[in-house]
Amino acid sequence: MVDILAENLSGKAVMSADGTELGDLYNITMNLESGELNHLLVSPHEQLRPERVDFEVDEMGRLRVPVANVQAVKDYIVVAR
Repeated sequence: MVDILAENLSGKAVMSADGTELGDLYNITMNLESGELNHLLVSPHEQLRPERVDFEVDEMGRLRVPVANVQAVKDYIVVAR
């Protein structure tokens, strides 16, 4: 697996595997004790309909995408839904 610096991910577009553009990466949460990554926090695009996604939403309206759902990181961060 290729190492990717977190600073290179900030603001990167996030897309579901079916081609739906979800939004832009805001931040990544992690367990401070284990160092395990937990969630991608995604600022959703305004045109994204809430019924099109099955992810939890935080208090600021950002999508909480489990890191385990990440399938690829290239031009977009591609996630399974």
